[in-house]
Amino acid sequence: MGSIALTKLRELDLSAAPSAGRHPHVSAASGLVRVHSFLYVVADDELHLGVFREGSAAPGHLVRLFDGVLPDAKAARKKHKPDFEALTLLPAYGDYPHGALLALGSGSTRHRKRGALIGLDAQGAVHGHPRAVDLSDFLAPLEDAFPALNIEGAVVSGGALHLFQRGNKRDARNAIIRCSLPPFLDALACGRIGPIIPSAIDHFDLGQIDGIPFCFTDAVVLPNGNMVFIAIAEDTDNTYDDGPCAGAAIGIVGNDGKLRCLNRLDRPYKVEGVDARVDGDVLNLLLVTDGDDAERAACLFAATMER
Repeated sequence: MGSIALTKLRELDLSAAPSAGRHPHVSAASGLVRVHSFLYVVADDELHLGVFREGSAAPGHLVRLFDGVLPDAKAARKKHKPDFEALTLLPAYGDYPHGALLALGSGSTRHRKRGALIGLDAQGAVHGHPRAVDLSDFLAPLEDAFPALNIEGAVVSGGALHLFQRGNKRDARNAIIRCSLPPFLDALACGRIGPIIPSAIDHFDLGQIDGIPFCFTDAVVLPNGNMVFIAIAEDTDNTYDDGPCAGAAIGIVGNDGKLRCLNRLDRPYKVEGVDARVDGDVLNLLLVTDGDDAERAACLFAATMER
């Protein structure tokens, strides 16, 4: 297992706060997608999508995904938040000729079984109004397989939607859940997705630090179908409570479901969003962090890794 150093590029500051009393920054970044020059970030404690420009230090702005206002108090906010933990790029289909972003709740509580569909234009900018999606029926079969359901990443590859289930100290099972993409997109067009039985579930043991297992926090697909994932060792034994981060890692899973490599970060950053671009034999990575503190801005980091 090698070691990877991260270089801080910027803090995820905003041109305006998401609501009265909140700071003008994203504090709990939990998913990252790069489309052309746009960097899209979801936060697990907001009702918005963050929009930033690659290579720019200018403040980002927010696109509202759900109506309403979340409580300011930390415990109440945690209870009612949609817990967006995954953001993925969907291919062109139906009313979305240039593709769309799909933000997914983790599914870990009844408030966290919603998603948002965001259309894009030819330049990769948000187009039209985001649409809410009910994921409760879709997630029902997965709750049978994982009583502590916690979806933290999603990628589209090889005609399938791959969902990354995150484990914890009590149930350390990490898994990639594969669902056929065409019926998922057909159902998505209707606004409510019924139960879709997974075509495969692959389980992964990513190792541990002092009894704290490494568990998935996000993923991105490469052009060859392989998937780059990130994982952290967070000292918590459930899907709800946060804990200190003992370590972080970046790895690759082949499109055959086999673990290809796993590399530790040189510092225990709580990385929860990743994007990767191929440059010869090198992967250029972008990562965002969740500091579990509304007072602190999340950060965007860069790193490189051999393919």
